[in-house]
Amino acid sequence: MKISVIGKQIWMRENLNVSHYRNGDPIPQVIGQEEWSNLKTGAWCYYDHKPENGKKYGKLYNWYAVNDPRGLAPRGWHIPTKTVFEKLKAEIANNGNTLKAERQGSGIGAGTNTSYFSAMLAGYRIYEGRFSGLGYAAVFWSSTDIGNNDACILNMYSNSSGIYIYGNSMELGFSVRCIKD
Repeated sequence: MKISVIGKQIWMRENLNVSHYRNGDPIPQVIGQEEWSNLKTGAWCYYDHKPENGKKYGKLYNWYAVNDPRGLAPRGWHIPTKTVFEKLKAEIANNGNTLKAERQGSGIGAGTNTSYFSAMLAGYRIYEGRFSGLGYAAVFWSSTDIGNNDACILNMYSNSSGIYIYGNSMELGFSVRCIKD
């Protein structure tokens, strides 16, 4: 497994791409738009339901998979908290370009990957189960529930060097990066 060391943090260098919880139970792949938008349990999908997208970008998960007590992260790893994201952002002086893989983003948002984090603009699954943002946004779940059916995410855009940390709906499908225990 490829890793990236940023400050005192050790990160996976690729988006998570597992279809089973740590205990071996399967995580359902959910394709139907209505089914996805009504879920209150863990699920994953490929962007546009294309397995070739999974090979490049990993899977998109809803927050219920992230927060499932059976564990989404492999043994020895965990899902970052909001505080961990804030420390990452501070360590790289809010320069998201250092996290983005080369050829991800453009202009002032062009990825340099000097941190070796290799973030891909993998897009996301939005309300009603549709897809958006491929080539435009890299969005990662945290394990932090901030209330009102929202959880904390880290977001980067193709046309910006900034890193944005805020809450978004638990029903959406985002990428996951794990950090070493």
